[in-house]
Amino acid sequence: MTTSAPVQTPFDARSTALEVVQGIDLTGRRAVVTGGGSGIGVETARALAAAGADVTLAVRKPDQGRQAAEDIAASTGNDRILVAPLDLADQASVAAFVGTWDGPLHILVDNAGMMASPEMRTPQGWEMQFATNHLGHFALATGLHRALAAAGGARVVSVSSAAHLRSDVVFDDIHFQRRPYEPWAAYGQSKTANVLFAVAATRRWADDGILTNALMPGAIRTNLQRYVSEEELNRLRASSGGGAANWKNVEQGAATSVLVATSPLLDGIGGRYFEDCQEAGPNQPGTRTGYAPYARDPEAAERLWRVSEETLKNA
Repeated sequence: MTTSAPVQTPFDARSTALEVVQGIDLTGRRAVVTGGGSGIGVETARALAAAGADVTLAVRKPDQGRQAAEDIAASTGNDRILVAPLDLADQASVAAFVGTWDGPLHILVDNAGMMASPEMRTPQGWEMQFATNHLGHFALATGLHRALAAAGGARVVSVSSAAHLRSDVVFDDIHFQRRPYEPWAAYGQSKTANVLFAVAATRRWADDGILTNALMPGAIRTNLQRYVSEEELNRLRASSGGGAANWKNVEQGAATSVLVATSPLLDGIGGRYFEDCQEAGPNQPGTRTGYAPYARDPEAAERLWRVSEETLKNA
């Protein structure tokens, strides 16, 4: 927000979440990590806890969350790890989480998600990936706005994906009511929405001291790919420019989230897109890196915000 120069950091694709947070003191800060019970969510939460934060794991499976909390406490020596139920596809669950939150919130990591699932819908008829990856997080962040504003300098982390390059938000048919359902197009659309949210949230909330950035964590084998076959994963590895050597482990996959959540190098920065612990530029034809220009279009970001508000209001 304060400068147009790209953010540069001493970290890269091989850096781990714990390396990124080294030397940063989050004592007294409160953080929420959605999907904190597995995958890169656990490692994001672990790094925040290692830096001294009070961390709430917002999870769909509380038993899994409690196991993760115990593991994080044991590995970091920080026992201020809480677990709270949250099903992002269920607006009543989101409202319940928001309703029980008390006091300031310094870091919100919108990490949970689903990828390339078969066609599924919420009771409202919303396409499930868009409902979970975008609408659930939109309702959560807007519901927690007062807590974020009370923190004074809060950060919201919107975990997107290079898959946003697959699809803009198709405003004329977001929920695949007329066009044939395609799992990757649905996923890509929801991940574009995650970037657009960061753009609009920063414009709306920067004066409240709340800054939001989006990121691509990298290719990491986690439960996120439970709907993706091994054959499809091999094809994705090939199209990304290499084999398994180009994929990250979960500690590396969480690093960019932790950078966006904590690094003083991002003070005053919002509405941008990061990958491999660096600010990314526009996507170049023939590559799978960088952001699609439509994902940072301020007019599209505002339109998505209005559509999201209207969708939730009519739920």
